[in-house]
Amino acid sequence: MKFGKYLEERKTQLPLTWNNHCIDYNTLKLFIKHHISLHTLNLSTFSSRVPDDERRNIKLSESEQIFTWKPINSEQPSFSQLISSRLASLQVKIAEFLELLDVETQKVSGFYNDQSSKLLDAYQQQDIKENTLGNLLQSIVKLEDFIFLNYTGLTKILKKHDKHSGLNISEAYLYRVSLLPFAESNQLSSLKKKLMNEFIATIGGKSITNRSQPSISIKSNVSTANNELFPPTALLPNQKVLITLTGPHGTDIIGCVLECVAVHDCEIEDFMFSRLYHNVTFGVLITLTSNSVELFRDLAQGARKWDGTLAFDVHNVEKPLSQSLEDAPYDNRTKYAATILNQNGLTAKFLDEWTKILLDAKISVEKMQRLNEGKISCVDYKLSVPLGTNFEKLREQLFQFSRDHGTDVALQPYDVFRRHKRLVVFDMDSTLIQQEVIDEIARIAGVVDKVATITEAAMNGEIDFKESLRRRVKLLQGTPVNVFQTVKENLTFTEGTHFLCRALKKLGFKLAVISGGFTPLARYVKHELGLDYAFANQLKVSSDGLTLTGETVGPIVDGERKAELLEVIAQAESVTLDQVIAVGDGANDLWMLGKAGLGIAFNAKPRVQEKARTRINQHSLKYVLYLLGYTEEECRQLYLSE
Repeated sequence: MKFGKYLEERKTQLPLTWNNHCIDYNTLKLFIKHHISLHTLNLSTFSSRVPDDERRNIKLSESEQIFTWKPINSEQPSFSQLISSRLASLQVKIAEFLELLDVETQKVSGFYNDQSSKLLDAYQQQDIKENTLGNLLQSIVKLEDFIFLNYTGLTKILKKHDKHSGLNISEAYLYRVSLLPFAESNQLSSLKKKLMNEFIATIGGKSITNRSQPSISIKSNVSTANNELFPPTALLPNQKVLITLTGPHGTDIIGCVLECVAVHDCEIEDFMFSRLYHNVTFGVLITLTSNSVELFRDLAQGARKWDGTLAFDVHNVEKPLSQSLEDAPYDNRTKYAATILNQNGLTAKFLDEWTKILLDAKISVEKMQRLNEGKISCVDYKLSVPLGTNFEKLREQLFQFSRDHGTDVALQPYDVFRRHKRLVVFDMDSTLIQQEVIDEIARIAGVVDKVATITEAAMNGEIDFKESLRRRVKLLQGTPVNVFQTVKENLTFTEGTHFLCRALKKLGFKLAVISGGFTPLARYVKHELGLDYAFANQLKVSSDGLTLTGETVGPIVDGERKAELLEVIAQAESVTLDQVIAVGDGANDLWMLGKAGLGIAFNAKPRVQEKARTRINQHSLKYVLYLLGYTEEECRQLYLSE
């Protein structure tokens, strides 16, 4: 709601004869529009900022900017001439504006002085009766509401002036206002306190006072008639105000605001704090316990003390606010986390295009945090996504965008499970280790070309995984069992594997490897990395235990079997699927990637990347920790802790 309209609505709740004593907000606003905006110092481009009459004189096209280093022609003023001309005009118009504002402020101040004097005289002359006390109390509360409403109007019109003129006079003017009697209202506050105590004593209740403002407790036997002596809800001190203080002194600024809020016994609804190098911003949403403007006087003085910039916004009582300042602008939207990652660094061009994608989809950024140290290579976002967003289409767009830039973009729900995963299930070949073990065995057995042909047929969809495995295993018939030892000695773990597994174990994760490879090697990997579970295909051995028979024993671990085993482990560990991470690279990993709350295609085949919800195409597995929101420093602490 525009403040002018809000002011008119609130004025109707005051006595009719008081309206002419309120500030004339609309007249002041029109003066700014017609006499100050035309000469603003907030210049950016000629076409959008310079008034029509000046544009006609300079005779430039709409697209030409005024900020050339030198005038384009003799008719165009130089920058210094333009600023000088505008300052000269503003000097006259701002003086006129301040004279008008002084008249309005004095009008409010004079009315307050007159009314407060009448109330003080009435208190001294009247007999102390219940009705008299109630009426006086009502009048004081109404006068407080009148002052608060007009003080808010002053701050709003000064803010508008500063915006449209390009000059900052608000702070200085409000400091002058704080010296007027209505900004302090000590006598009226004292009278109000006396009236409350005497009124409660008259009706037989108890008074509970605190540092700055008494509260009222009435016994249950008080009649409805007595309750009606209190002012209506609209006039009670329940106004919500958002206070913001920005400046170079972090803890001092927090202390300044909270001290003022505490002294005036305001209720704190929520607060937020942010820092950029030495400059900080502290915002606090409060509910006033009185309509005294002394709070704002004290805040203004504190802001001057700590070189801060003070702002506050008064919220309409009738309009409900969000329970959280963080969520206030983003009600009725879905929260998502987006992690963008490129080990070689994130370029400005990429970040710009990424932001444009968010803007086009009407996705708002609530938070962004760099996770790595040094050159920016990983940033974590909290996003506010409109309800009804087509996520399938968005994921397709992000996949193409990610591939074009060689940068990973991982999107996942921003919820309690994001950093509270409890189980990670890994594929083995080309994931935990760099090799495909069946190829390594085939190389030693001298059948690597034949195995490769069958593997290619499986990848082309000509045969399924089970059939391809049977054919490849058959080619290993007669291979000595000690081939596994040879392969173990030549295995190369993927970079970051030990780091990731150690860090995850420190966090209390359960870890498993589920492989389409073979049990002896899966068990070796389990032992080397400290995993909790290992599942793989079991090769049949000859009766003398020396050679492979070219057959498997038990169920074949294909894609569907991997997903089944993932679910079995989750059930055994009492973990929900939302708390499971699956990491793999092949087509037979897609089932478990889809089953897990977070399925990550790690340097995967193109078809797998296209179908997976999340991808990492970097050299190290440690980047999985970034997808959980951990910073590089946190990852290092986990790895090094004993």
